[in-house]
Amino acid sequence: MNETLDTHLQELRRGTVVLACLQLLRTPGYGYSLLEQLEQRGFATDANTLYPLLRRLEKQEYLTSEWNTDEARPRKFYRTSEAGIRLADTLTDEWRSLTAAIASLTAEEH
Repeated sequence: MNETLDTHLQELRRGTVVLACLQLLRTPGYGYSLLEQLEQRGFATDANTLYPLLRRLEKQEYLTSEWNTDEARPRKFYRTSEAGIRLADTLTDEWRSLTAAIASLTAEEH
């Protein structure tokens, strides 16, 4: 692909990763596990993108976190907060509206 197309695809995916994280973290999870879940569901994301995103969402109070020190290596678990659930629900509704709008545009082409 060319560089311009890559840029546009990256912009398109950026918001969807936020929504995917908020949805997946309704069940608590840690960063590496979340990376794997995103990958399995078609949201290719690297750690250098994900971890700053998790910190930003936590700072905005859309995620909460706690350390699990029960295992040999401590892990920070994240969970979608009540505010995050409201945001995810709103973003999901908007996503559905946008999907319908795009579908109506592409249907007109045929």
